[in-house]
Order: sequence, then structure tokens, then C-alpha cells
Amino acid sequence: MPGLIGKKIGMTSVFSADGKNIPCTVIEAGPCVVTQIKTVETDGYEAVQLGFAEKKEKNVTKPEAGLFKKAGVAPQYHLVEFKGFEENFKLGDVITVDLFADTLWADVIGTSKGKGFQGVVKRHGFGGVGQATHGQHNRLRAPGSVGACSYPAKVFKGMRMAGRMGGDRVTAQNLEILKIIPENNLILIKGSVPGAKGSIVIVNK
Repeated sequence: MPGLIGKKIGMTSVFSADGKNIPCTVIEAGPCVVTQIKTVETDGYEAVQLGFAEKKEKNVTKPEAGLFKKAGVAPQYHLVEFKGFEENFKLGDVITVDLFADTLWADVIGTSKGKGFQGVVKRHGFGGVGQATHGQHNRLRAPGSVGACSYPAKVFKGMRMAGRMGGDRVTAQNLEILKIIPENNLILIKGSVPGAKGSIVIVNK
């Protein structure tokens, strides 16, 4: 799907036409530059590679430097490939938030906030304070029995247990676009999107 690379600025709220206060997320989407064009003849598929956020040349590897030099653009921090663009872009073209001018809905991909090592109550929504039986004994937030028995004498893969939580790639689908501010490259999306403030997100049509 066509889209842009952006940065999550934070959350705010706006008033609708009927006076309702709607929470929304502010995303700085673009401007993105075309750094590479994939074709069926050379790469086996069609896609447009976009770059976002310039960086210093001293922080660029030699393969990246060749890529940016061929495209005639400044070095970029983040590179993402998009498929399905209707327009025929050329190397060095700049794509702005105007791409979403006639779009009402979008998908946002981001990396969720890392929570570290968490127990089963927070990680899987276990009851916590419940009956003190069925292998749970007297520890109120413990998971209880994990299922080992005489046969098979093992714990099955995928058992809901304590462990690392968050830091995953998450896609929030069908989010409503409330407003676009082209002069500041901003998109206001209803509700929350994955990720912390300042994190990189991908906004797809």
C-alpha cells in the first residue's frame, strides 16, 4: 500500500463539528524523498523506496552513500519500501503529506512500548486475586499450574507465562484521519497509535 514514513509527535484532542472532544495522535508524516525505484525487470517486483529524516554524511556506510549519490539526495536515516503507488515517481522526488489529502482512513505501523519482564497479570490479563486452589496455592498473582502431568510430562509450547512484554511491531488498522496540516507536515489521527513519543511510524493508505 502507498504511504509515508513519519514520527509520532504525541497526543492531543480536537473538537468535532457537533462539539465532541476527540482524542487524537499527531504524526509528522514526511516529507519523504524517493531514494530507489524497484522494477520487475531488475528486482522481480515493483516498489518505491522512500527515505525520511536527513543525517550527516559521516554516519553513512559506503553502500548507502552510493545509493544516495545515485538518487541525488541527502543521506536519510530511515528507508522503507512501499507498493501500489499510482504515480510514476523519479529518483529524488519529494512526497509530502498531501498524499493523504483525499484519504479518510489509514493503517499505522509502529513499535509498541517495551514493558520489560512482566508477570501473567499484566502480560496476559490473569485474574490475580482469585481462588487459592487448582495449583495456585497462596500466591495471589501467581499463574498456578502450568499443565505438567503424568503424560505427557512437559509444559506445552505457547503456555501463557511471565516474560518479556512489549517492543513488538504492531499494526493499528482502519484509523480515522481527522485533519491534515500541510504547512507543518502533520496528520491528526483519531485515537492512539503504537509507539512512544518520537518513535518512527509508517502510515499507509
